[in-house]
Amino acid sequence: MAHPDPAPQDDLNDDQVHASVAQLFVYPVKSCAGVALQEAELTETGLDLDRAWMVVDATGRFVTQRELPRMALVVPQIRRYEVVLRAPGMLALHLGVNEVVSPTRAQVWADTVDAWDMGDVAAQWFSDFLGRPGLRLVRFDPEAVRLAAKKWTGDIDAPVEFADGFPLLVASQASLAELNARLAAGGHAPVGMQRFRPNLVLDGLQAQDEDRLAELRIATAEGEVVLRPVKPCPRCPIPNVDPATGTSSPEVMAALSAYRANPVVDGAITFGMNCVIVSGTGRTLRVGDAVAADWKFD
Repeated sequence: MAHPDPAPQDDLNDDQVHASVAQLFVYPVKSCAGVALQEAELTETGLDLDRAWMVVDATGRFVTQRELPRMALVVPQIRRYEVVLRAPGMLALHLGVNEVVSPTRAQVWADTVDAWDMGDVAAQWFSDFLGRPGLRLVRFDPEAVRLAAKKWTGDIDAPVEFADGFPLLVASQASLAELNARLAAGGHAPVGMQRFRPNLVLDGLQAQDEDRLAELRIATAEGEVVLRPVKPCPRCPIPNVDPATGTSSPEVMAALSAYRANPVVDGAITFGMNCVIVSGTGRTLRVGDAVAADWKFD
């Protein structure tokens, strides 16, 4: 797809790209369903309550839809003082936003961090629904520090909670539309953005434009938020999981593999951009906020 020619150097201060925030998502429990919001507070680790909880096995290591696709059927609802989890055939599980039971340690990828166990009721709830004995639910310890990889963040220290690696993931509606066009050409049904688990979805871009932006300047009611895309997001098989059924089939990743191998990450299949926060922590992002950006010149 054609893109504008780079602007002359003396015009780089002019906004070259204009978009808007079309959707906002948080995922309170890592690898469970997301919550679509009209507004969300930006904290130093990303959107408030994003990946604050995580399911771990008996050794304390994280588990995800990669091995337990039924996690997609655990649907959170955010209330003022609690997060309520619902799943087919299960009574609702209520998690107090400020409630924990006992200190523990938890592993997410190569990082082992301080966390809080959420108790035996939550543990049994997840073990029963997911059919795996010994699972526990943990909450990230706000005193713990886990940083995104400096290889990608450069001069920015970017703390995260239980996200795979970065505070925010940004994708565009146009990129999803391109994928769905390719799926349709192959005789497959379209898919929703939920499969890619972004935090911000942008409207007004062309397909894959999010890959080529230097910084995103978002105009909020409290002032500007600046995000920096730093790493294309390599995709594991999770986009193959249908969030409505918790079952996996290969057509989504097969379609992406035909055109989204990215040399920046050694040929991995990518969709969306991981971002760090340059400024604006404490401000509230809202659906409809205007976004301005410049093209990135490498």
